[in-house]
Amino acid sequence: MDSDKSGEATKITIQEPKADTKGKGIIAGALAPVIVATKAARRSRKGWKKGAAIFDLVLRLAAIVAGFAATSLMGTTDQTLPFFTQFFQFHAQYTDLPTFLFFVIANATASGYLVLSLPFSIVCIIRSHAAGPRLLLIILDSAMMALTTSAASACAAIVYLAHTGDSSANWNPFCQQFSNFCQQVSSAVVASVIAATLLLSLVVLSAFSLRKMK
Repeated sequence: MDSDKSGEATKITIQEPKADTKGKGIIAGALAPVIVATKAARRSRKGWKKGAAIFDLVLRLAAIVAGFAATSLMGTTDQTLPFFTQFFQFHAQYTDLPTFLFFVIANATASGYLVLSLPFSIVCIIRSHAAGPRLLLIILDSAMMALTTSAASACAAIVYLAHTGDSSANWNPFCQQFSNFCQQVSSAVVASVIAATLLLSLVVLSAFSLRKMK
């Protein structure tokens, strides 16, 4: 401060430099498209996850239908030939072969599991970012797929042998007499293969969804 002739103090006011609002505006304008693009990408990713979860639910419902169809077809397989002797009656049912019995148990187990997994699939639709339910489903889906595939492949081998026979072992084609029995068993095997294929699709879809979450 300087003093004038009258001895009074002279007040000097120093103005602060104005902030560079122009520079901030340029930066904000440059970042705006990046922010919008990021939000759009997040929204698109969230929509994709929800769509995949809905498709997962549809596949599960289709697998349930195929699994129960295979179980009911094999479980109701029964045929008795119209002719019989004094001591023998020609009758065939699925319990005559342990492989067919295993087929019924395996497909019934897989179908029951698929019904119980529906709530978890719905949770994945509501909370598409949740990784825990998807990880649980992919593990159990893989186990059920292996179970269904083993049952279907074992029965397919027996059905093929029943249709064609084996001349080297003197086994005549079983299906020449029990045509209705073999036709229903073949339909059950086809339904089980469809269920196993749908389970495989569920495993692939869940694995892909988990990868997209990273």
